[in-house]
Amino acid sequence: MVRVGCGARIGLLAAAVFFMVVQMRLFAVQSHYADRIASAIENENECIRLKRNLIDKYSSQQGRVIALEEETERLENKFAQLTMLVQDYQNRDRSRKQSQNIVVEGEIVAAVVIMACNRPDYLERTLKSVLKYQIPVAGKFPLFVSQDGSMEAVKVVAKGFPEVTYLQHVGGEPLRKQNPQENDAYYKIASHYKWALTELFNKRSFSRVIILEDDMEIAPDFFDYFEATSWLLEEDKSVVAVSSWNDNGQRQFVYDSKAIYRSDFFPGLGWMLTSQFWEELRPKWPAAYWDDWLRLNSTRKGRHFIRPEVCRTYNFGEHGSSMGQFFKQYLEPIKLNDVAVNWKSKDLGFLQEERFNREFAALIARALPLPNSQANVVKMAESVGEDVRIEYSSQRQFEGLARLFGVFEEWKDGVPRTAYKGVVVFRWMGKKKIYFLRPDSLRLLGFKGEEISR
Repeated sequence: MVRVGCGARIGLLAAAVFFMVVQMRLFAVQSHYADRIASAIENENECIRLKRNLIDKYSSQQGRVIALEEETERLENKFAQLTMLVQDYQNRDRSRKQSQNIVVEGEIVAAVVIMACNRPDYLERTLKSVLKYQIPVAGKFPLFVSQDGSMEAVKVVAKGFPEVTYLQHVGGEPLRKQNPQENDAYYKIASHYKWALTELFNKRSFSRVIILEDDMEIAPDFFDYFEATSWLLEEDKSVVAVSSWNDNGQRQFVYDSKAIYRSDFFPGLGWMLTSQFWEELRPKWPAAYWDDWLRLNSTRKGRHFIRPEVCRTYNFGEHGSSMGQFFKQYLEPIKLNDVAVNWKSKDLGFLQEERFNREFAALIARALPLPNSQANVVKMAESVGEDVRIEYSSQRQFEGLARLFGVFEEWKDGVPRTAYKGVVVFRWMGKKKIYFLRPDSLRLLGFKGEEISR
């Protein structure tokens, strides 16, 4: 019993020692994990602190970003305002230069296209005349020849001049003739014009185009004249084209090479139009007789053309699609300008509608009125030493007067050739002016005063 009791006590002692060892190990492990937990909590707290610091920094940076964005927006608005201001000054400067007939360096005034078909000798003569004055201003007036058809001799002439860009129109579409007896040429010409203008405006993106034909010579100041008047097409929307031609430009009817007029009658024969006007014309372009179509009131819509007193083109084309119509009477005697005009020194602001109407009306009102019913009206006009005005009240009366003095009798859609507000003006016996006018012409020009004393 004693042995058993002693063994039990030893067992209990061993168990107690083992338990104590286990408890110590557990305490050590708990202490270790407690330290780790404490470290983890400390690390977590540090992370939270750092996170808060980062959030604070981010918030601070975000505030700065917002402030910078606001400052950027402010600067961008300021930049936009300054840009608009610069553009405004540039536009004003451009307008000033245009009003002074100055083209910005490197700026193209207009492409020049010579319309050709089957007259190589005429084309060569025209090209020599044009290049004589175009080469010094080639950067402002790039030159093209557009040939309708495939005559090889015409192509050879055009390509024989390295300054020329050659275009070729080979029409394959059937002609839309209204009358089988009509001349095919007028339909082909209209088709060619539409194709060439589409090529230059829509494909090559020129803003203005000057159209010549292959039977024209030009004056020495041809290009200066168009450069000087180009601004008007942008500034005065009542003007849709500038022409170098005066139908009554025969030697006996002109005097002043610096004189320019507005006209309700489309002159053609060397004229400049804009891409804006072309976009209006292109969808409605006629199958034939394009020039007469441009003279219709429905096409013109009350707008006007600019033309000189003395022509800047001379038409030598006695042989062509018009079969020499009017050539001897009206074309051959045309005076081609040979006077040097310094267009850059001229103020052409008077051509704007309101000012032109006012000044033109004043000149007409000062002229001596003569009766239109007397057969000796020509002698009466010759006998006085001042400008005269003669009224007509019908097409028949106008044609009678025109026949007596020898100017163009033709009348299109209610408008005589060269007329503006019904007024046809030409020189007589040198410097003196003769005005044919309707009874309402002065009213249409806005003249409200009494007759001005002479």
